Amino acid sequence: MTESAPLDVDLALLGGGGAASLLLAALDRHGVHDLRIAVVDPVRRRGQDRTWAFWGHPGTDLDPLLSASWHQVEVATAARRRVLDLTPLRYAMLRSGPVYDRAAAAERRLDATRIVAPADTVTDDGTRVRVRTGDGRTVRAGWVLDSRPRPPARAGRTTWLQHFRGWWLEADRPVFDPARAVLMDFRTPQPPRGVSFGYVLPVSDRYALVEYTEFSPDLLTDAGYDAALAGYRDLLGLDPAGLRVREVENGVIPMTDAPFPARPSPRVIRLGTAGGATRPSTGFTFSAMYRQADQVARALAAGRPPVPQAAYPRRHRWMDAVALRALDRGGVGGPDFFDRLFDRNPAERVLRFLDGATTPAEEVAIMNSTRLLPMIAATAGDAAHRVRDRLRPTRPAPAVPPAVVGAQPSIRPHGGGAPGPPGSEDDVAAR
Repeated sequence: MTESAPLDVDLALLGGGGAASLLLAALDRHGVHDLRIAVVDPVRRRGQDRTWAFWGHPGTDLDPLLSASWHQVEVATAARRRVLDLTPLRYAMLRSGPVYDRAAAAERRLDATRIVAPADTVTDDGTRVRVRTGDGRTVRAGWVLDSRPRPPARAGRTTWLQHFRGWWLEADRPVFDPARAVLMDFRTPQPPRGVSFGYVLPVSDRYALVEYTEFSPDLLTDAGYDAALAGYRDLLGLDPAGLRVREVENGVIPMTDAPFPARPSPRVIRLGTAGGATRPSTGFTFSAMYRQADQVARALAAGRPPVPQAAYPRRHRWMDAVALRALDRGGVGGPDFFDRLFDRNPAERVLRFLDGATTPAEEVAIMNSTRLLPMIAATAGDAAHRVRDRLRPTRPAPAVPPAVVGAQPSIRPHGGGAPGPPGSEDDVAAR
């Protein structure tokens, strides 16, 4: 494979993280075995480097891969703790190792060509796409599916980050409730501008992912994340003398109303966060990535172009923009906003709304759950800002910063674990 003899394929996958792994598995699941496929990624993904959590109906192909699932979750504020029954949905935890293993097996069955190098340039002439790799090789593809991290097309009207650190804690005695996950615990100290919460995803009564998350414009320091996590551990009443940190996960996810073009050129399709799969108001990404992969595979199996539907309806993107603006400008408080959503709607409706799967009538009920005047002010401000955006030159979007990765905290002298990797297009730990 050289400039004079490029590799010709029907489909090239750029990036090899969660989005590409789900796509490889979907291609195999739907019997797409007659295409020439290349995977271009500088890293061979394997092992546990991140955790996804999502809601959905039981009985999917992901069930054998799950580490845990819960039909009950808890949402807590300073005023109360509410237990939600998610039936018929469930909240599920999926670690990356089984996903990467399944993708590797699918890659072998699909007889895909693996190129362990970055994709440097991508040139689409409308008929074929030429991909030039970092080691000088060339791939010519009928279609390119690109899940590499990419900034939005322009700066957003509101730009926040979801940034987090989680400790996988092993306890000497039973301290966790494996029948119930803590989805959002807003009893954490709230930042001056933004929202913070903790959550707990128990695998057993002695082992759980305990995480601190902020929605805010700026990252913390390494010491800041550890202090926040230690404070949340203490808030949960966990004795540090009886705990060990087995692993650490870190990540950063964009929360912005900026556009992420899913089809930057005729034969290039973006997936994952780069393709709009991250929900701006929550940072949840996994379910949309899974839908994208399934839609692409179904289209190819039927002989159609591999173009998925929009990750979320346009009206949802507008509602996210308004909600982000209201939170950013202080019109509504984060704990109050989410508490009202769950208090005034069935949990199943709220979760389907956050997943982009509600009807317009249900969305009216959701909007009526929020504080009216601040949301009207945010709607008016968003409309005025959209007009200004049309009249002034496009502003470049800031890059999403890498996650802050520091030294392993010492909860006990014999505690182990290793820091997780910086954020990427699918680094959506527990989201």
